[in-house]
Amino acid sequence: MLGKFDEEGAEKFRHMFGPGQIDSQVRSLISMCWMTLPEEKKTVDDLERIFRHIVDRAFRDLREDRTIFGLPA
Repeated sequence: MLGKFDEEGAEKFRHMFGPGQIDSQVRSLISMCWMTLPEEKKTVDDLERIFRHIVDRAFRDLREDRTIFGLPA
């Protein structure tokens, strides 16, 4: 069972991992995706399409999991 929400801890987390950290992680993931593409799909348009597909699927799964496990919206 989860404990009480720690607002102070959440605020510290937000300061430590702000938008810059998120931007860096996304850019790293885009690079990783690029490196794993076959040569014939190494175009920015293909990369964007595939990356967005992965992100969209992750959000869809998150919503489904939230419903399945009865988590708040």
